[in-house]
Amino acid sequence: MKASGSRTRRRFTDRTPTWDVLHKYPHDYKVVFVGDASMSPYEIMVPGGSVEHVNEEAGSVWLDRITRTYPHAVWLNPVAQKHWDYSESTTIIRRLFSERMYPDHDRRASKAR
Repeated sequence: MKASGSRTRRRFTDRTPTWDVLHKYPHDYKVVFVGDASMSPYEIMVPGGSVEHVNEEAGSVWLDRITRTYPHAVWLNPVAQKHWDYSESTTIIRRLFSERMYPDHDRRASKAR
């Protein structure tokens, strides 16, 4: 499905600062990230490493803040679990999430505490 022009533009104009999310919702909220976690490790570990935004802090700093604020946050990964060890970024994110990465079809994630 192709993104509509207005949705594509909104991606660049409608933003919610991460700090606002971290301070708005209490720590007992369930936070679920969904994605393959496959990217350059540079995008996670280096300030300014994002391919879309020049962030002053590394993505790992933000993921750490999120997992400290929401200690039950999980990551659902659509890539077959047998392939996760071949991606350095997936390994990094699994570590940042204290191994709370699950295949996106895994029912254990819905019971994550």
